Amino acid sequence: RKMSEVRVNYACGTTGKMIAARILPGTDLLTGLEEICIKNEVKYGAVNCFGSFSAAGYMYLVPMDAKVGAGYGDVIKKDGPIEFLSGTGIITQTDKGVTELHFHGTMCDKDGVVFGGHIVKGQCPVLTTVDVVIQEACGVEMIRKYDEETDLTQVFVEEK
Repeated sequence: RKMSEVRVNYACGTTGKMIAARILPGTDLLTGLEEICIKNEVKYGAVNCFGSFSAAGYMYLVPMDAKVGAGYGDVIKKDGPIEFLSGTGIITQTDKGVTELHFHGTMCDKDGVVFGGHIVKGQCPVLTTVDVVIQEACGVEMIRKYDEETDLTQVFVEEK
């Protein structure tokens, strides 16, 4: 592909509910976020949050023999305490209708060394708190499914 070629997939919608929340100690980040979304019937939207973890599991892109020349490497695990500097993600549905977040985070360890990437579900238990704001997206669908072009799971959006 030519670098100057512009290709996008988008849909215009409106904002719905705004949910302010706190994820309590011992709760996994993504499990907690998904539970908030399910209980409040938020199928699509955006999440911003920060706080602390007692441990962290994440992945980042590494070169590999794949269609796009990269893919996620092994899960990297760090022991806490971990400062969760910033987390951002989108709330999607799988093609099977299951709520799933695509979520990335920036963290630092006890020495202030910064690291981050794609957060792995079940790998980031909250230490003291994670403060959260969720913004619902209405009038759009955000479906996370296999993308043949990239050979990875991607988000496909369309207006409802």
